[in-house]
Amino acid sequence: MQSDIGLIGLAVMGQNLALNIADHGFAISVYNRTTAKTDEFVKENPKTPGKLTGCPTMKDFAASLKKPRKAVILVKAGGPTDAVINELAAVFEPGDIIIDGGNALWTDTIRRERELKAKGLRFIGSGVSGGEEGARFGPSLMPGGDAAAWAELKPIWEAVASKVDAVTGVELTGATPGKPIKGGVPCVAHIGPDGAGHYVKMVHNGIEYGDMQMICEAYDLMRGLLGMTPDEIGSTFEEWNKGDLNSFLIEITAKVLKQKDPETGVPLVDVILDTAGQKGTGKWTSANALDMGVAAPTIAEAVFARCLSAVKDERVAAAKALRGPKRAMTNPDKAKIIEQIRDALYCSKICSYSQGFQLMREAQNEYKWKLNFGEIAQIWRGGCIIRARFLQKITEAFGKKPRLANLLLDPYFKKTVKKAQKNWRKVIALAVKHGIPVPTCSRVSATSSAPTPTSARTSPAASSSTSTGRIPSARRSRPEVLDRKQEGRPPGRPSSLCA
Repeated sequence: MQSDIGLIGLAVMGQNLALNIADHGFAISVYNRTTAKTDEFVKENPKTPGKLTGCPTMKDFAASLKKPRKAVILVKAGGPTDAVINELAAVFEPGDIIIDGGNALWTDTIRRERELKAKGLRFIGSGVSGGEEGARFGPSLMPGGDAAAWAELKPIWEAVASKVDAVTGVELTGATPGKPIKGGVPCVAHIGPDGAGHYVKMVHNGIEYGDMQMICEAYDLMRGLLGMTPDEIGSTFEEWNKGDLNSFLIEITAKVLKQKDPETGVPLVDVILDTAGQKGTGKWTSANALDMGVAAPTIAEAVFARCLSAVKDERVAAAKALRGPKRAMTNPDKAKIIEQIRDALYCSKICSYSQGFQLMREAQNEYKWKLNFGEIAQIWRGGCIIRARFLQKITEAFGKKPRLANLLLDPYFKKTVKKAQKNWRKVIALAVKHGIPVPTCSRVSATSSAPTPTSARTSPAASSSTSTGRIPSARRSRPEVLDRKQEGRPPGRPSSLCA
């Protein structure tokens, strides 16, 4: 019996996605350049609902697939992906479909589709978000490419995607090996042609960077200003997760902060080195925002925070030489300030997502795409790293007004920011007074009524910005100008929360 689909690359993400596909009854062939790994994987999973077939060669892999053949690639982005595509192209026939599920630069996806089309092959660049767990039990999927090719892949991608409740938008959970979620709305949609899917996945990752940095800043404010312990802060995040801030990242932050180091008994967060790297998608998002002339300072500041975290020795030396003000407040109204920090975090989050959607809006003009922003918000409600309750509000906002210029102009978000911005401003003022950095909570788009730096208020250049937050004189260029040789440099992380 031939397989419904194939998958190349059996690292953890590839293995988990293959098992997810098999759990839904699809027969799947798998291939890895190390044959022993293929054999081991198939041997360890003998009773999947859909048959797993291991293939020793690429030729065997192609022969095992139903026509038109469909093969998912999950290998390292860049050169390795090109190498696998070339190998597949040599054994595939016109009309067959290659799906890249890695974190590819969207311009690479545009190029690859063009090159494969000339050979009669079809190509889909699909964002896959949700990490290892999402790949196993239901990721958020963002495919872009030929519409007819998508129609061939659609039944499988809709089956394996995360599911949310049709009314509330809440993610349906409880899947176990061999027993996937039944019913619900799948978190997948055809984003658009060529590189649209990978572009939207890139922006998703940029927003994720901003979300993580904001959470770090909220943590630092509670610990620095109020002297709260990690366990107390974890309990606060748990409480916040019951309301508007409900999200996967808030949920796991609460759990991490309550963990103790098994060797020392101290909070785990205190023994994790506060430096981090990145995969490049946050940098791509920030660089593309500059190319497009779109203000996305929250995402950019999150990337810069990681860069700063990488120079640990320099930071330690500077802290000794340049002493700041006293971080702790004297006799603070703890409950009141926690509420203010919550409001600051929510407003900053709204602005960050607003910037991401503005960037996608400009990209569709640049690349002649037609993006459905309500649908994009909808498929981010489950499976992906930035899944959050308020994405239902974004879905509703674009549902009511598909051509909405800015999320902050939607009645719900406008009312929310208007109500909370006083507390937001107070938090930024307290942070400055006590020497606590809050780059993402204080750096927002010119489209909002949020506080901006003094230089931005007084400089002639700032006064010329339009209501869309774009600089009229910005020279836009294609993002091929990115220096991709620098992608591997480890820029660091904003704080020890991003372990």
